[in-house]
Amino acid sequence: MSTLDIAAFRATPLRRDPYEYLIVPGFVRGDALDGINADFPKMDRPGSFPTSTLSFGPRFKALLDDFESPALRAAMAEKFAVDLEGRPTTITVRGRCRQSDGKIHTDTESKIITVLVYMNPAWEAPGGRLRILRGPDRLDDCADEVPPTAGTLLAFRRSEKSWHGHESFEGERRALQLNWVTDQATVDRELARHRLSAFFKRLNPFG
Repeated sequence: MSTLDIAAFRATPLRRDPYEYLIVPGFVRGDALDGINADFPKMDRPGSFPTSTLSFGPRFKALLDDFESPALRAAMAEKFAVDLEGRPTTITVRGRCRQSDGKIHTDTESKIITVLVYMNPAWEAPGGRLRILRGPDRLDDCADEVPPTAGTLLAFRRSEKSWHGHESFEGERRALQLNWVTDQATVDRELARHRLSAFFKRLNPFG
């Protein structure tokens, strides 16, 4: 049985203001959450890490397999009316957030669809809640806000106005990011960049 509630994703309307996105609470099935969190990679450093650089248990691996499933690809392609056939993917994982994270950005042009799935069991902090923004200058000029809790999904189509960011937070903030990207060269470049970043974080974990 899939760890993902793709039926809930299909049933959730796409929002178009200020750009194309949707939020699906409980996208990771409730009966799978505890096991996935128990098998979540042990991450004591901030930053995004490719799954190939991490160690994790079988229930987390099941979630990764479902991220790469034809069913999810087809649902995303239908929802955003974009052809994802033959488009490669990247998956990265975050376990911790630092004060400097969350700056406003749109994602790189090589990304077609960005999917963020959050895994914290609960969230009380005012910071760390991703905001769908109307522009590049103000975090309070937002259309929506996503608490990083309990299998919540945010998916959006990358564009020149897909601004997003969050207020500062430092501490545990578990998230997976799945992207469909334009070509394999992008995948290779992103893996090299993340591996280099991970190397320097190991040398200076507090930097």
